[in-house]
Amino acid sequence: MALRLVFMGTPDFAVPTLAAIAEAGHKLPAVYTRPPRPAGRGMVVQASPVAYQAERFGLSVATPKTLREINAVDAMRAVDANAAVVVAYSLILPKQILDLFPLGCFNLHASLLPRWRGAAPIQRAIMAGDRETGVAVMKMEEGLDTGPVAMTERIAIGPDTTAGALHDELAGLGARLMVRALAELEARKLRLMPQPHAGVTYANKIEKAETRIDWTQSWNKVHDHCRGLSPFPGAWFEHSSAGRIKVLRSTKGSGAGEPGCVLDDHLTVACGEGAIRLLELQRAGRQPMRADEFLRGTPIPRGTKLH
Repeated sequence: MALRLVFMGTPDFAVPTLAAIAEAGHKLPAVYTRPPRPAGRGMVVQASPVAYQAERFGLSVATPKTLREINAVDAMRAVDANAAVVVAYSLILPKQILDLFPLGCFNLHASLLPRWRGAAPIQRAIMAGDRETGVAVMKMEEGLDTGPVAMTERIAIGPDTTAGALHDELAGLGARLMVRALAELEARKLRLMPQPHAGVTYANKIEKAETRIDWTQSWNKVHDHCRGLSPFPGAWFEHSSAGRIKVLRSTKGSGAGEPGCVLDDHLTVACGEGAIRLLELQRAGRQPMRADEFLRGTPIPRGTKLH
């Protein structure tokens, strides 16, 4: 017998899981997501990606601003669901909500818990130079990503993998994992394991102040920084005439010099240790461009100091 589920999610990362659950035949009487908000260059009010997907399936969509008010709890109770599935939802679930579901609330998290609890696990894993990550299905409790884990799936992080590419791969992997976990839950065979106390790290939200490239770091740290923030929000440097420039792809370069100094005509830049070659860049308001295309419109001669 199919489960009766509430789905809570907001961004693109959550869409494959919503689709997979619906296609698996589970009942979805309510989908909760972030309220519409201004987005894009024209700041047009837009519904969330999950809202669009839910509407395609003909599902009922709720967009409360908070779940802490008594009417929000009553509305959720009226749905009368067995369990809830949460994927990158933008609101905190209070205990009153967590306690509504007889089989529990299950969160899909984009890391191998307890490593990288928190808001930005994909970016932080790459920025830290991790060679492996994954997805975890966790039964939620009041703490930040502290609940027992039901299932995990591992995946290697390639040396040039960007956050955008890893995001898409983990979204699909996580959708399949959640469907497997729900099948076990439906059969009352789902097993939960407490998270170990060792190895806990936190993936804090990416702050604007940390997106600027620090050329005094070693080339590999600069490389991990750039790919971990690609394509959004983007690691960047400033050029005297072109302004702020994002680096979307890079690789190891050859040569040495003062950190931030351009070493050749191919945008190889000296770092605190070694050098990095910039492969894809983006000026504000422009499309991403390969380095050779970029240099034709924005010359950056050797000897230039980037800041």
